[in-house]
Amino acid sequence: MTEFSRQHYLDSKAWPFEEARRILEKIGKKTPAKGFVLFETGYGPSGLPHIGTFGEVVRTSFVRHAFNLLAPEIPTKMFCVSDDIDGLRKVPDNIPNPELARVNLGKPLTSVPDPFGTHESYGHHMNARLRSFLDGFGFEYEFISATEKYKSGAFDATMLRVLEKYEELMELMLPTLGSERQETYSPFMPIDPESGIVVDKGVKGIDKSRGTVIYVDAQGKEKETKVTGGNCKLQWKIDFGARWYCLGVDYEIYGKDHQPNERIYRRVCEILGGVPPVNFTYEMFLSDSGEKISKSKGNGISVEEWLRYAPSESMALFMYQKPKTAKRLYFDVIPKAADEYLSFAQAFETQDELAKLDNPAFHIHPGGIPKINFNLSYSLLLNLASACNPENDTVLWGFISKYQSGLTPENSPLLAKMVHRAIAYYNDFIKKNKKYRSATETEKSALRELCQRITNYELGITNGDELQKIVFEVGRNHGYETKMRDWFLALYQILLGQDQGPRMGSFIALFGIENFVKLMDEKIGNS
Repeated sequence: MTEFSRQHYLDSKAWPFEEARRILEKIGKKTPAKGFVLFETGYGPSGLPHIGTFGEVVRTSFVRHAFNLLAPEIPTKMFCVSDDIDGLRKVPDNIPNPELARVNLGKPLTSVPDPFGTHESYGHHMNARLRSFLDGFGFEYEFISATEKYKSGAFDATMLRVLEKYEELMELMLPTLGSERQETYSPFMPIDPESGIVVDKGVKGIDKSRGTVIYVDAQGKEKETKVTGGNCKLQWKIDFGARWYCLGVDYEIYGKDHQPNERIYRRVCEILGGVPPVNFTYEMFLSDSGEKISKSKGNGISVEEWLRYAPSESMALFMYQKPKTAKRLYFDVIPKAADEYLSFAQAFETQDELAKLDNPAFHIHPGGIPKINFNLSYSLLLNLASACNPENDTVLWGFISKYQSGLTPENSPLLAKMVHRAIAYYNDFIKKNKKYRSATETEKSALRELCQRITNYELGITNGDELQKIVFEVGRNHGYETKMRDWFLALYQILLGQDQGPRMGSFIALFGIENFVKLMDEKIGNS
């Protein structure tokens, strides 16, 4: 295992190490008074957890890992805070029994019945969905429910501090609001005990001596309630900075959509008497049509969907790469991410120390990069599935075991995941779009020569490089010397029914020469 010095960590240009160095400077290179450095990530459970939510946690974990290496003497913690006391504002498009949510609009998410019928509430269900995945991935974190913190009194001192600084916070917020909203705004949002609704625009005044707010409910009745004990929650911009102050957050990342409000978050924290954390702003993910991904619309990819089609390592890699660049996040990015992960993991051992620290696989696997004991790509598995239309994993393993002896699902668990998920991806996205075309006479002549050449090939069916040379030679023999892309496109369209395909030599080696010749006969005949 490679040994790294502290200087290597100081010199690394990998973005998690750059962030770790910022944090170290922020805390004065010593353990904070609370006894640890706190990394925080927030989650709004208003809709099904999507991959962007996972992205915040995994990226924060990358930075925490880098910090632990850079300053191992300083303890760290990571809190995952769920804003589950927020009022449900609209009914998501992608949940069952939407009427349950519709009749409970405005209530805290943990007071809305679970439309899935499996948990105590809507908020509890969404929290469980997120935690299940985070636990499965092996993250080290402490989960915090805002509902529990408000109701338990853990936020009481902060709520009273907001009340104490009420005028100063109002001076901060009012200039950022329209004239109509200025008339109704208050940092506090009472939770009406009769209706259960989170009151957004009804606060008429405060009483600092009594620790209360006075508000008007939906029926116009004036009421008074304590700001403590979970009777009120904070408006979200105030809540952001107040949480930093209350918990003593040292680092938090969030999407570019928060950037216009960052000054407010930081100023709220300062007004209350805290020191704002180091922040990192990432670019937003885009749907297949270029729109911002929305939990309520469900127009992105969920955690479960990605894992149906590729191992989790590929998803982590997607989050690691270029976090400040907007990227399309849709199903067609999955094969590329899976293959890039394999390339990084396989390259690690041959790299120098600084290159290893810049290798995404180093950050994805804080406990050490698992050995890759196979030389197959995800894309090649997809094309194998395209050629043989498998009913189950066993079909592909039959080809794999002949291609590379000794490989089994038991001794290559990553490959086993790839096989299973590649078949699912093929069935859901490729199979329905396959469009074969007939070969021209010129193409038939070239394909027959290719069959003849590889049938007489005696150097071993697993030598993909040699087989690739033969494919090129045949192409050149039939006029494709300056149009080699057209030659390979013909192979893909005629044999696989698609416009893109594998490195043909590797595909022939995996599929087997005999099977490849049979496929050729099916498509062009023996005549």
